[in-house]
Amino acid sequence: MCALFGWLDCGKKLPHKALKKLTQELANAAEERGTDASGISYVKNYSIHIYKKPKPAHKIKFDFPKDTTAIMGHTRLTTQGNQKFNYNNHPFYGHADKDFAFAHNGVLYNDEELKRDKKLPKTHIETDSYVAVQLIEKQQKLDFDSLKSVAEDVHGSFTFTILDEDNKFYFVKGSSPMHLIYFERLDLYVYASTESIMKKALKKACLNNYKYQLIRLNEGDIISIDKSGKIDCAEFKVSGFSYLSSLKYSNIADYYTYEEEILLEMCSCFGVAEEDVLLLLDYGYTADEIEEMLMDSDLLEDALLGIKELSETEDLFEYCEKIK
Repeated sequence: MCALFGWLDCGKKLPHKALKKLTQELANAAEERGTDASGISYVKNYSIHIYKKPKPAHKIKFDFPKDTTAIMGHTRLTTQGNQKFNYNNHPFYGHADKDFAFAHNGVLYNDEELKRDKKLPKTHIETDSYVAVQLIEKQQKLDFDSLKSVAEDVHGSFTFTILDEDNKFYFVKGSSPMHLIYFERLDLYVYASTESIMKKALKKACLNNYKYQLIRLNEGDIISIDKSGKIDCAEFKVSGFSYLSSLKYSNIADYYTYEEEILLEMCSCFGVAEEDVLLLLDYGYTADEIEEMLMDSDLLEDALLGIKELSETEDLFEYCEKIK
């Protein structure tokens, strides 16, 4: 329920002011999936720089040097690791054979198991996402093989973005959304977690009238894009493990989509009972609609109240039919 966003400027055709505007508008639009913290990373003098704060994006002024080639950003909706401690927020710094920044949209729920089984070093960072950084570091190399290994080790929902010290992007596409586009005229790649975030940002940044092509990413894809725009691809094996395949939910696992399973996994983070989410699903609400309700308690209460009233009406109708 967080958001990823950013760009890779291969053509150097947009002025710095336009790229700053694009960055800010992407971050602001990405608030629809998280307002607890926001941050960006970029490369300066072959060194990774990270700027993040426990604030919504619209309250942060994002800045970066004029010769910046790429920006990797994140807006956070906290699930694990208090956002008030800034070290729990994205992006995270890592080092393998080179320095890199890492961001994640989703939830990993075998992080404690991985820390134990892989004998990962103890850290003050509480966020579940950070275990993926540690897994890359343990392999001492950032490449397709190490990312494939990480993607197959973790359980949960994820899409990862990684920016290395050479301004090379990696996208690891799990079940979490990703919308990646390419402006051929500008030689510019732009990405955001969802199409709605992208459209809002492009309109505000005055780029919506430029033609672009969609680069489709499927679950199990890993792609890299270097600073010249060259794309390479790899794949990882998608795990069949899901939250609802655990014993707790084994009786209903066959009835819900993966997106709906994730809602059931995450609802407790918002103080919402799993039974309420199941009720909404049973009454025909979509995963997207319920996700919106999790962020708006008034909307959720209205929907549940409506279901209760409808249920009472149905019970009364059934009673009248029985006594006829």
